[in-house]
Amino acid sequence: MIDHVESSEFVSSFYKRFHNLDNEQRKYLRVGCGLNPANEALTSLCHRFPNLNNVEITYSGWMSKLGKQLEDPGLCVLSETCPFLTDLTLSYCTFITDAGLSCLASCSKLSSLKLNFTPRITGCGIFSIVVGCKNLKVLHLIRCLNVSNLEWLECLGRLETLEDLCVKNCRGIGEGALIKLGPTWRNIKRLQFEVDANYRYMKLYDRLAVDRWQKQWVPCESIVELSLINCIISPGRGLACILDKCKNLEKIHLDMCIGARDCDIIGLAKNSRNLRSISIRVPSDFSLPLLMENPLRLTDESLKAVAQNCTLLESVSLSFSDGEFLSLSSFSLDGILSLIKMCPLKELSLDRVCSFNNIGMEALCSADHLQTLELSGCQEISDEGLELLAHYPRLRVLRLMKCLGVTDDGFKPFIGSGKLEVLVVNDCPQ
Repeated sequence: MIDHVESSEFVSSFYKRFHNLDNEQRKYLRVGCGLNPANEALTSLCHRFPNLNNVEITYSGWMSKLGKQLEDPGLCVLSETCPFLTDLTLSYCTFITDAGLSCLASCSKLSSLKLNFTPRITGCGIFSIVVGCKNLKVLHLIRCLNVSNLEWLECLGRLETLEDLCVKNCRGIGEGALIKLGPTWRNIKRLQFEVDANYRYMKLYDRLAVDRWQKQWVPCESIVELSLINCIISPGRGLACILDKCKNLEKIHLDMCIGARDCDIIGLAKNSRNLRSISIRVPSDFSLPLLMENPLRLTDESLKAVAQNCTLLESVSLSFSDGEFLSLSSFSLDGILSLIKMCPLKELSLDRVCSFNNIGMEALCSADHLQTLELSGCQEISDEGLELLAHYPRLRVLRLMKCLGVTDDGFKPFIGSGKLEVLVVNDCPQ
């Protein structure tokens, strides 16, 4: 009986110590729809875990029957009870306003703020954060539709602390506005900018902003990752000015960027010798605006320049936006072969690149480093080309989608080989 009591006390003591240790050591907390009532529940959690430095609040899938969302007082609780808060993410927090963000301005250690669909936030709220949080290094704004006052950009530029900026589908922030970042450009390592595709043609560029891009030197040598989606690439305007200046660029993603020319990619390739990953999704002729006369297209000259200058390139993704209406003059097998022959590719993804055929599959036999191959809508590939995969020295991952020319017979060489670790086959009817 005594042993049983001592054992119970030991277990109780152990769990109490474990509980206290968890309270002290927990740094990360992710909460959302389960907070009910939201403000009181968050208060309790913050008191329980006093050393939190990374908090994520997400209301994805929220419905009114799940209870009220977190409101501005909840952010005041964070600022008062989490003195070590460095990273904050707010997703689908539709009741948070500028008043809530102003409470966070007292979080002196806050270095990362990510807002995803917080529709009541305006530029005033962002400005209060920038003024109060002098160590802000990461700022992500995704679908923040009412952020239009851009005074915060200039303020952020003067701080010279920002390293990671992501702006996606924020209709009040155009490419031209980013020139306001001024001196902080020299510190930015990651830049993601996405324009709402349904909005870009209606947006009028500020002539003054365009002139500033042309006249002002943009020190963007520190950029390592660059992602531009639905942007208009035009000489001397907006982000087109930095494409050939990113000397330390390692990863670039251009998705449906209208107006990109061979000279843009060639200049980038010559100056970005450390490039390891390139992803390009080309608009079709039918997706270009009617107002653009003689739209310029990317051709094999771009791919050949990348192959000749970027000897560290490991990942290539080429895609067309439309399977039925491809650009009349764009990438062909010749350009792709130059990449295969001259770069140590580990990953190759081709989507709706109809020029890639069995000859290309044969060329990949000499790609000694290739580990991942993804082919989608490549109709010229047959079983003959598929069978060559068995001769690829390091292939481990294969994804085939909508490749109408391959059948069951093409996979026979893989039976019992133990070669593949991942095999995905979707919408290949034969």
